[in-house]
Amino acid sequence: MMISLVTTEAFQRLSLALAIGILVGIERGWQDRDVAAGKRVAGIRTYGLSSFLGGFCGFLQPMIGPVLPTAIFGFFCITVLLFSRLQAVREEDYSATGAIAAIMVFALGFGAAVADMTVTAASAVAVTVLLAAREPLHGFLRQLTWLELRAALILLTMTVVILPILPNEAVDRWQLINPFELWMMTILVGGVSFAGYILIKLSGARAGILLTGASGGIVSSTALTLSFARQSMQMRPLSPLLSAGAMLAGTVSLVRVLLICGVIAPAVFLELAPSLAAAAAVFAVGAGLSALSRRADEGADFTPRNPLEVMVVLRFALVLAVVMVVTRMTMIVFGTQSLIALAFITGLGDLDAITLVVARLPNAQVPADAAARAIAVAAFANLLAKTVLAASMGSIGYAVRLAIAGVFATLAGTAGLFLV
Repeated sequence: MMISLVTTEAFQRLSLALAIGILVGIERGWQDRDVAAGKRVAGIRTYGLSSFLGGFCGFLQPMIGPVLPTAIFGFFCITVLLFSRLQAVREEDYSATGAIAAIMVFALGFGAAVADMTVTAASAVAVTVLLAAREPLHGFLRQLTWLELRAALILLTMTVVILPILPNEAVDRWQLINPFELWMMTILVGGVSFAGYILIKLSGARAGILLTGASGGIVSSTALTLSFARQSMQMRPLSPLLSAGAMLAGTVSLVRVLLICGVIAPAVFLELAPSLAAAAAVFAVGAGLSALSRRADEGADFTPRNPLEVMVVLRFALVLAVVMVVTRMTMIVFGTQSLIALAFITGLGDLDAITLVVARLPNAQVPADAAARAIAVAAFANLLAKTVLAASMGSIGYAVRLAIAGVFATLAGTAGLFLV
């Protein structure tokens, strides 16, 4: 019985090794599908055999030791590199991807025989996806600017270099500022904003007003509302569609607040979700109705500022620290009843900072329902500020549609907050 189980597992592992090679071979063969037969260094059969050879070496190693499997792997690498060299000289194509993929397939086949099968299979899928993403990745690199690369490096530096060395405890005598938590919240908002920025860059500046609106809501719904307001004055026939884009930005902004609360304060999220979800739904419906009222032949030219410029990051961290100190000092002096007024004033300028600060307040100091009400008031204040911007900078049609949607969203949010 034991021998039967061992044999069954061996067949499963060798079958996985063969399947890994075939999977990668299909992707490689598809990439070179226009090349004549016999002109490729490796195809489906070669990758399948390579992976199976690695799996068989892994199967033999416990019985014969590591010397022969290592020698076979060395001979395999030399063979692959030799044939890749001949192909490179003939075609003047010096890409090393094929050779590295073949060696990787052998290693994955070996892993299928000696390591965890689930991890090995997942690794094979990840490798295949990376190989198949050649054109999108190359296209992304062609569009990537130095400022965007620098922004990504800033985000990595913030996360990997600076965050681990910050003290994870209050550093002031009033126990208000925790550098680790402050920087973590800055990374959270900066990362979400940068993801939205990249989405806009990948879709193109003129990929469509609605897509730009939805993406711009991740970066800055206020900036997008102002940008679309100005464009509505220049392109009045597009005001309905521009207002739809602004409503989508508002929808995404509210969803982002919920996501932030869900990550750092699940209890506040549960209290806040009925309110902001209802408001976001109203905005989404309003966006749909406005979008259906008129078609646009061209997209809006909205290019957001890179959200991870050094000064932008430092400015947000400073704003967040100030809001954190003012909020907690105000509550110490005036009590929790001052939180609503403070949230309204702060929300006029920035929704993320007050959301992060209120959500992080201890539950013993501010109950989850009170924190949810404060964030909802901040969201209403932010909506009011965007409505004023739309009225002062945009066309009448743009401002009226956004104001009507804002009124209904506020009513729905209020009902969700107090009736649930």
